[in-house]
Parts: sequence; C-alpha cells; structure tokens
Amino acid sequence: MECTVSWTGGTTGMRSGMGFVAETGSGHVVNMDGAPDAAQPANGGQNQAPRPMEMLLAGAGGCTAYDVVLILKRGRHAVKGCSVKLTSERAATDPKVFTKIHMQFTVSGTGLPAAAVERAIAMSHDKYCSATIMLGKTAEITTGFDIVEA
Repeated sequence: MECTVSWTGGTTGMRSGMGFVAETGSGHVVNMDGAPDAAQPANGGQNQAPRPMEMLLAGAGGCTAYDVVLILKRGRHAVKGCSVKLTSERAATDPKVFTKIHMQFTVSGTGLPAAAVERAIAMSHDKYCSATIMLGKTAEITTGFDIVEA
C-alpha cells in the first residue's frame, strides 16, 4: 500500500496555504486542509477540506463498518444498511493523539439478531479492523449499536 501526500501551497485550486492532496496507490485523490489559525493566518488552513486527523477517524469508521457489513453478510443476515458515528477526544498537548473514541453503529435490515450485530462489532474491534486496533494503542475505544428494522 502506498500514498503520496503533497502540500498544495495554495496552487491547485485550494486557496489555503495549508492544503494538502493525497494520491493513493489505488488511484484516488483526497484533499485535506488545516484548521484556520486566527493568530497566524499564513500558518493555518481555510477549512476547505477535512483535516488529516478527521481523515484518520473517518478511515477507522470505514474500516470497521466494512467489517461489520461483511461479517453479517457472511452470516447470511439480511443487512441493508450500516452507519457508524464516531466521536472522539484528543490529548491536550502534542502529540494530540486520540485518547477516547466512541463508535455508535446503526445497522438496518430484516430480522437482524442483536447478538449477531454485537458479535460482528466485537469481531471487527478485536480481530479484523487494523485501523481501530492500531488506534486502540492510544485511545479507549467503546462501541454501541442500534438496530433498525428495514
């Protein structure tokens, strides 16, 4: 796996002096931007794209949701939808790592057993999701879920 991240310096359509573009090995492009800095505007972004740490959190959400859907499908459950809302806390000082992450899943389907959803989330959290297992080295990760009949 590879990725190239380049500082745009405000030259590729992002007016921010702290804009970056990531080009993934699979051929996709993602823009990122820093947070605005009122004290030193030249050192801050302009809120034109997600921040890098938001992308890290989103990646963890995508990784675990992928696992949950796949595990439920392999168990022949009629899963029709899955979303996960991640809320986090970060350390107050550098490096501002994630210290707490809560993942609240909403899984929809027909006749989904709560035990199957709970098991899929636990399997992702404990065994399969590389992103959340890695983040779990610095953050306390908790989960919850709701099932919606669909």
